[in-house]
Amino acid sequence: MNTAHPADAHPFDQAIALAPIEAGRYEGQASDAYWNAVGPFGGITAATALHAVLQHPDRLGQPVALTVNYAAAVQRGPFVVTARALRTNRASQHWSVEMMQHDASGAAIVVTTASAVTALRRATWGANDTPMPQVPPSAAVEPPSWAARIAWVRRYQLQQLDGPMPREWDGLASDAPPELASLSRVWMRDAPPRPLDWCALAAMCDVFYPRVFLRRRRRVPAGTVSMTIHFHADETALRATGDGHLLGQARAHGFAGGFHDQIAQVWNAAGTLLATSSQLVYYKE
Repeated sequence: MNTAHPADAHPFDQAIALAPIEAGRYEGQASDAYWNAVGPFGGITAATALHAVLQHPDRLGQPVALTVNYAAAVQRGPFVVTARALRTNRASQHWSVEMMQHDASGAAIVVTTASAVTALRRATWGANDTPMPQVPPSAAVEPPSWAARIAWVRRYQLQQLDGPMPREWDGLASDAPPELASLSRVWMRDAPPRPLDWCALAAMCDVFYPRVFLRRRRRVPAGTVSMTIHFHADETALRATGDGHLLGQARAHGFAGGFHDQIAQVWNAAGTLLATSSQLVYYKE
């Protein structure tokens, strides 16, 4: 993974690049290429936090879990990420990550916190109780005919199968069955295509727009407060995926009191379950 900003690097690698200050402490730069409405795309922030862990010299094993808490919007300019191993066991390691920036007055503030678990994966029995749904292959799905206005969306090839962003914001709650009312499925990969790795997979777990937009059909302020990702793939599965499309599926279970959950699964085209994620999303009515 890149730690510099070469001009010919993929935009994703430039966005998550971290320059070491000292062991476990790195400096990065907020990327305009992955900008959202008021700050960077949450997926690129998650990928950056994970990158800090993965490039730490004391890291043990592969990532199996990542939780990111978005305390404040990351602003344009530099930030500092600190990754600390809190405990190392024989086969697992527990990490704490903190991202800080200076506010307008020059005070250092926390903008993101994260925890991660890395582990040595062992050969064991396994099963997939969440098989990939039967959908048309990515080659059979037309790409969107419109150009995305938000920068980070242009960094992905997104081919929507169902549950697209509403075109009419009429405030009419969906009358679909509960199991379908907030469901979206999409083929996705980096643009331009890039071989899949842990950081890119973490980012793609966050490509789904807030489910309240689909369920409520009203454009309201909304954003992720916390996201947890469980990595089911190993490095062999990532290499087998290469730069091919991933199938992502997201839906919500409940909406109440200004918050809703958002559950997602990500498979590669061969049907291997790569990751699952759960978000807590704030929304304002």
